[in-house]
Formats: sequence, structure tokens, C-alpha cells
Amino acid sequence: MKKILLHRLLLFLLGVSLFAGNSTYALAGEEAKNEENFYVIAFKDELPKDYKQIIQKAGGVVTKVLPEVSGLEVKSNQASFLSDLEKIPSIVAANREISLQIKPSGAIPYNKQITIIKQSEKESYWESQWDIQRVTNNGKSYAIETGGYINDDGEITHRAVVGVIDTGIDPSHPDLKNNLIGGRNLVPAGMDATETGDPNDIKDRNGHGTHVAGIIAANGKIKGVGPDLGIRAYRVLYSELALGQPSWIIDGIIAATNDNVDVINMSLRFYYNTKMIIEGESEKTVAETLLWKRAIQYAVNNGVTLVAGSGNESLNLADKNEVNDFLTKLYEPYGMKIKGPATVVPAQLPGVINVSASIKWSDQELAFYSNYGNGAIDVAAPGGDYGSKYAETNDPATADPSYLIMNTWPSYLGSLYAYNAGTSMATPQVAGIAGVIKAANPEFKPSQVAVRIQQTALDYGKTGKDPLFGAGEANAYRALMNIKK
Repeated sequence: MKKILLHRLLLFLLGVSLFAGNSTYALAGEEAKNEENFYVIAFKDELPKDYKQIIQKAGGVVTKVLPEVSGLEVKSNQASFLSDLEKIPSIVAANREISLQIKPSGAIPYNKQITIIKQSEKESYWESQWDIQRVTNNGKSYAIETGGYINDDGEITHRAVVGVIDTGIDPSHPDLKNNLIGGRNLVPAGMDATETGDPNDIKDRNGHGTHVAGIIAANGKIKGVGPDLGIRAYRVLYSELALGQPSWIIDGIIAATNDNVDVINMSLRFYYNTKMIIEGESEKTVAETLLWKRAIQYAVNNGVTLVAGSGNESLNLADKNEVNDFLTKLYEPYGMKIKGPATVVPAQLPGVINVSASIKWSDQELAFYSNYGNGAIDVAAPGGDYGSKYAETNDPATADPSYLIMNTWPSYLGSLYAYNAGTSMATPQVAGIAGVIKAANPEFKPSQVAVRIQQTALDYGKTGKDPLFGAGEANAYRALMNIKK
């Protein structure tokens, strides 16, 4: 019943949570067959000086250069492109790049009505923020560390900065603008009519990134986990549907690291298999996986803590057969077959804190959509659902939006605040905790931040580390108590 419910509800409950990974290539339809394909290339060592000529000779054009990880994104319409690359000894792996998409919301009538919150004269929405109340112990963690401080001139000094790799941020949002200290647009020009390639264009077209950023560092009518943390936006997804390529996200990790952020939040995920068959052709993700690992290691080596969501498919990530069966059923109608075990990227890669989604009404159950798995989950954090009555009855009439996660939203998309749910909402709770830990202890290494979060988590579920909550539900107040400053 749980899986049936999941399949029916994912498209609307998790409307703006990062849902689809490898399926979007097939969903592009017949038109995609006549267009240039994107490819990811990983070199053995440093990028050769003549990499442009190498790619041009094989029939491709370089679209993104990733020197820190010895990688490239290129495009080509040559059928023999990959086989030609195999002849180049400096290239260790190359594969066709598969896009990411956020599914649009509004699949059932009442969803949109409960998602957007009507404007109000209220001075605070604190009473609606059950998630932040719980994570901060009803605001007590703010007395220990907020992520920064305000000086006598009223200016904010941020003790730590969180990079949000996502759909961008509403830079004019009153609850975010004082903590927003810049960012970068990594979406290439020409992806749609609004994409000019302006590196400063971080405007959120979807809402997802603004909601995530508020959970981390909102400071206004809504409060984040660290209301004085700095936030930097790395826009890697474009349009209201939030489309993007894996290499853009990898570029986001590198860019955020080079900008000296302390923490990176990735409320997104892909499923990578050792082998896929698309339209009768074998496709491997070796190059992408290699570049992901290199980028994560680059960030960790430079002192950055990375946090990512486990995914919203209610899958046991420790059961590779279950994951593959799910992906097979999802992809086969679009001419795609799955071969080999699947891994959730980036959450299951070494160096990343993998987060599942907890709920308001139980400390024994996860949100029905959340992925889980023995050894797969590090910690849980509030992700929200529609409440216990809905979980019991599956009746939309019993759905209670107060059990969702309320936070910031782009005003130009309908309201300053909105409800949402997903591991996308759980992940920034942990990223915010990582941020305030770093603010209190700037010398902490990523491994120390991760250990502190896990050691101080509330032991929900079975005693000790378990498949649902990992070490437990992360808690900022407990993580900051008795911490060296």
C-alpha cells in the first residue's frame, strides 16, 4: 500500500522537490533525437592544453570546462563521437549526459490551494514552523549561535556561509536579502528565452531554491535554522520546470568551494546505474560518477561540508533489487532499461551527509515518500507530510497542510511564503545545522561537522543507528550545546 500511495502522490505532494533524474532524456520525445547530445568527459590527469582541438577533431564543441576535476561537458551530433573518444589515451571515461528535472506541482485541485500562503499582516509565522521549532529546540539554539552577528552599525557579519546549489533564490525576498551575499548562474545561455548567460542572474524561476534557502537562513516573518548565516546561490537549474545537467551541478560544487563557502546544500538527486540502455544503445555513467567523486573530494579537501537528500521514492536504498525494479518500471515505457546496481548521487557518495525526511506526528516513522536503508542514511530531518489522519486514511479530505514545511517563496510566483514537503526540505535543515556548527567552531573539518551532527541527533526509531533515521533526527540545539567557541 505504501508504494502504491507513493506512485499516486509523488507528482503533487513533492511538486517542486527534485524528483526526476535519468528519465528526462527519454521524456524529451522525438525532437531530442535530431538535436545535439551533451556528453561528459573525464581525463586521467590534468586537462591537456589542446583539449578544445581534441574535442573538435572528434566532432564536438566544448560547453563547460571543469579544470579542478579534469572534466568537460561537450555537445556533438556525431553518432561516432563516443567511439572516437575511446581512441584518445588521455581520456579515462566519457558518456552521454542525462538531464535532471523538477516535476511541476498542481496535479490535483487542492494542492495549489494549500501550497501558496495568502499574504498576511502577521509579524511572524513562527507558530507554523514546527520543523524549525523542533530543530532549534523552540529557538534555544539561537541563544548559542545564529551563524553571525549584527554590529553597532546594524551590519551583519556572517560567521559561516552555506552555498545553495539549486534553482536560484529570489534576491529581493525580505526574509533572505540581508543574508544573501551573492552567487553565480551556471546555466549556459540559450537554454530558453530568459537565459542570457549572465553570471549574476540567480533569480529563481521555480521556487524550490528560495524555499530551501529560507529553511537554512531566513530572518524575518520566517526563521531559518541559522538566521544570521550567509547564503550564496548557485543556480544550476533553469525555467519553471527546473531543468538541468549533472555537469552544471558539479560545476556548482566547484564554484561554491572556490568561493570559500563552509557548507553546500544539494536538495537534489540522480539515480546512477553501472549501465543503462537508451533507445537500444548502451550508456554508462562512469565519467559522470568519476567527476562527482572528484568534485566532492575537492570540496572536502577545501573544508566544505556537503549535505544532500536521499530521494523521494520510498525506496530501501540498501536493497539494490528494489531500487532497480522501481527504475525499470519507471523508465521502460520510454525505451530505457536498467542494468547493474543503482546509487543515489550525490547523497550516497563518500563525503556527503545523506538525509532522510522525518515528520511532525511520529518519532518512529519517516515521511511516506522518503528513501531509507540500512547503512545508507546518515541522519533524518523534518521533511513534512499531510499528517497522521491522512497517513491512516489516504483520503485527500483529511490532508492537513500544517504538517508540511512552511518557508520562503518568490513573491513574483504568487506569495512570499509557501508550504512544501520532501527530502528537499529535510536537507537544508541539516545544512543549516552544519552552518551554525562551523560558525561556532570554524576550525572543524567536514568529518568533524558530520560526526557532531550524528552524535547529537535525537535517537528516533530503533535504538542506535537504524535504516530510517540513521543516527537520528538532527538537532541544532544539541549540536551546539557545550561546543567549543
